[in-house]
Amino acid sequence: MIYEKYIKEDSYFPKKQVNPNIELIRCIINTREDLVNANKNFEFAEGDLVDYYLYQIKAIQSKYNYLLKKAKKTGLLANMFDIIEIKELYDVI
Repeated sequence: MIYEKYIKEDSYFPKKQVNPNIELIRCIINTREDLVNANKNFEFAEGDLVDYYLYQIKAIQSKYNYLLKKAKKTGLLANMFDIIEIKELYDVI
């Protein structure tokens, strides 16, 4: 038969138990890197791309601020973490 029953991929790939705090830290690090890249791209933008990168920077900053507020609420940022220490943790995991 051409059409076979759809099988969810979850049955083939079991989900890992991921600590939500680690995932939040990963999101913060990735967002920070995106912000740095957007700022670098803005420096070399010409014409209409200037507006594009301005909007992109503003959007990424909003996401970054949201993630930092969320981390503060969960107690991850009690003493304002050092991004280098977190990055070392990120590379190990």
